[in-house]
Amino acid sequence: MANNNNNNRNQSDEGKMTVEEAGRKGGEATAETHGRDFYEEIGKKGGEATSESHGREFYEEIGKKGGEARANQRDDDDNDGKMSKEEAGRKGGEARARKRDNK
Repeated sequence: MANNNNNNRNQSDEGKMTVEEAGRKGGEATAETHGRDFYEEIGKKGGEATSESHGREFYEEIGKKGGEARANQRDDDDNDGKMSKEEAGRKGGEARARKRDNK
């Protein structure tokens, strides 16, 4: 990531932009001149190039990392206020037992 040196610029740096600023401006300009099809096409090309240069192990590893990250996110988010499958099963079982006992 680029260092944030905006406050440390001297007189000779005035008018120059950081790599981060240039990238952001370039991305914004590209977004204004290209539509969804352009981004789909470059994404497809990038995916094909990646699949040609990486083997099965690469995809297994990134899949595993993504799955672990998602599992940790679910644990940290406390299921966005929703109950866990375990809790739902327990509550369902208790409700069935109460219903059966009331017959």
